[in-house]
Amino acid sequence: MDVSLPEQADETDRPDAPHDDAHNPATAVPDPIADSTRVGSRFRGLAGPRAEKAVSLALQGGGSHGAFTWGVLDALIEDGRVAFEAVTGASAGAMNAVVLVDGWLAGGPDGARAALERFWREASLDADLKPAQQSWIDGLFHVWKGNPFIEAWLKVLNPGPYTANPLNINPLRGALERTVDFDRLREAETANVFVSATNVWTGKLAVFERERLTADHLMASACLPTMFQAVEIEGVPYWDGGYLGNPALYPLHGASTRDILLVQINPVERRETPRSPRDIQDRLNEITFNANLMRELRAIDFVHGLIEEGGHEVPGLERVFLHRIDGTDELDDYAASTRLDARWRVIERLRDKGRSAARAWLDTGYAEVGVRCSVDLKKAYQ
Repeated sequence: MDVSLPEQADETDRPDAPHDDAHNPATAVPDPIADSTRVGSRFRGLAGPRAEKAVSLALQGGGSHGAFTWGVLDALIEDGRVAFEAVTGASAGAMNAVVLVDGWLAGGPDGARAALERFWREASLDADLKPAQQSWIDGLFHVWKGNPFIEAWLKVLNPGPYTANPLNINPLRGALERTVDFDRLREAETANVFVSATNVWTGKLAVFERERLTADHLMASACLPTMFQAVEIEGVPYWDGGYLGNPALYPLHGASTRDILLVQINPVERRETPRSPRDIQDRLNEITFNANLMRELRAIDFVHGLIEEGGHEVPGLERVFLHRIDGTDELDDYAASTRLDARWRVIERLRDKGRSAARAWLDTGYAEVGVRCSVDLKKAYQ
């Protein structure tokens, strides 16, 4: 079903009054854990035997960089203290979300970890290649990437996906269909899943819920229009969901838990000025794929300001405890163009970086779940 984006919050007359010592980390007494965050017997979601606190997951897309998110999920499941009530994602984030939930349905926490590894192996460029073939592919990548003459030549010859790829072949479809049982996913009573896509005709965000998901919805969410034909669902064409919701946070507001754990893989900041055409395009892509997330963070901060101005909870408004595992530092050496690099050895490195980032967050950020927002929202979007 299509869900329209909420209107952007007006930042004029925004309350920025100083707060009392309760907001000073050095003197504050931690608030009690919100009841909505505790995992009880009636919890409907993904919870292992050691689960203590529940969050909703928000998973960014970013091509093969989504393997970083795989690593994050793998470490969180292995730790076992965090349960997942709902998951929202776009592009690779949506694929991670669906594989996580269906794998959990099939085999619990271990089944989810196994399904995620199976999916990324299936999705890797050299998954089924022999060592000699892998070396050849690696050499081909080395020759192509960064060679301005070959890249320019390919751009000139590329007539677009409708001519260059008339059968609309996308290897990710096979990887999904071999990994996910969509009938089981749709019929289960489990965590909510929200998959974002961009409606080509209206230019609006579409959010598809778990009860109607098929492989087509996932392919629509990951459809880069320069590489693949638009994916039609019930006669309507869709492109990558990252353009308008990467990821969309607002569907999570219906969850009982107020804690949202954002896994962000597109860098917000890069302290360098791109100069080459490729670097300029890479940075434009990063900015574009973060833009609507920044807008939603502003809206959350605006609501927090209204609540704090009144000194109490406001009917119809709810404080969100936002947390983030950020791939910015871990992925600084990976240009946006490497999102198309699907070699298994690259995917493995990204997974390991995600595992490391998740373990660091568990050490420093887990205690904040159910207590307070652990992200400085102003710093995040300004």
